[in-house]
Amino acid sequence: MTDATAPAVRSSPRVSGAFHRLLAFSGLIALVIVFSLASPNFMQTQNILAILQATSVNGVLAIAATLVIITGGIDLSVGTLMTFCAVVAGVVLTFWGLPLPVGIVAAILAGTVSGLVSGTVIAKLKVPPFIATLGMMLILKGLSLVISGTKPIYFNDTPGFTQIAQGSFIGAILPALPIPNGVVILFAVALIAAFVLSRTALGRYTFALGSNEEAVRLSGVNVDRWKIAVYATSSSICGIAGLLIASRLNSAQPALGQGYELDAIAAVVIGGTSLSGGRGTVLGTLIGALIISVLANGLRILSVPQEWQTVVTGTIIILAVYADILRRRSL
Repeated sequence: MTDATAPAVRSSPRVSGAFHRLLAFSGLIALVIVFSLASPNFMQTQNILAILQATSVNGVLAIAATLVIITGGIDLSVGTLMTFCAVVAGVVLTFWGLPLPVGIVAAILAGTVSGLVSGTVIAKLKVPPFIATLGMMLILKGLSLVISGTKPIYFNDTPGFTQIAQGSFIGAILPALPIPNGVVILFAVALIAAFVLSRTALGRYTFALGSNEEAVRLSGVNVDRWKIAVYATSSSICGIAGLLIASRLNSAQPALGQGYELDAIAAVVIGGTSLSGGRGTVLGTLIGALIISVLANGLRILSVPQEWQTVVTGTIIILAVYADILRRRSL
């Protein structure tokens, strides 16, 4: 009797994931309330827009990382890949003087090619994702410095480039809603990624690889091909993040990028994606990215030193991973 009824009290992965997202969202609301009470400056319109703008870059990177982590892998190169794509855009638009659409395509294509290389090394050469993407991180960091001449590339002579992230076509139509284009792009990327994960073969195999890669292989599926496709798709999204950060700064900074992967992975974990693979959502990742941005912004407003901000963020990551461990034990 006990054995027969025991499974009934266990929560399904879907219910558990929904609870984790609800918990993360509750944490986000709690942070907003606490910082709003602590400082009247927090809920000002300009500050809210600043939080959303900051989330746009980390959010896009976190969505890219989500795809890979769901497969049970990891990509440590997303931050430097973002920088590399920004530098490629700078070379195409500033050094070569080509039109803006060409620079946009070049940045995304640079990300795609990098992802294909990383995916191939992982899938075909069987190099562990941690090592493969660590090596790619160093390679991309070096290439960014080489092709830029170790100097920032400015987009002052590229009309419309800053509008990619800083403009507001919604504000032009509705002046009361000056939402930056970068935020709109973030939510557009999120919607497309959510559709891919829930409605396409790539999404189904992304979850399948993370749940039981060997079972997928034994069923006759070309695991290597789908794994490479996931890394290529993820890296293409990093190209979009590169365009966003370059547009915000009006420059491609070749020494920038390292460290961004930590915030991206933190957002993914806080949002409920399991580091063991097979479970995760784009919505959860968005909530995680907002938590990271709200936390950083609120602590900055309260004049908390940067080093303590880092301590708080690291503590939250540990707690989020521990929550994931507890959730897996309950399944």
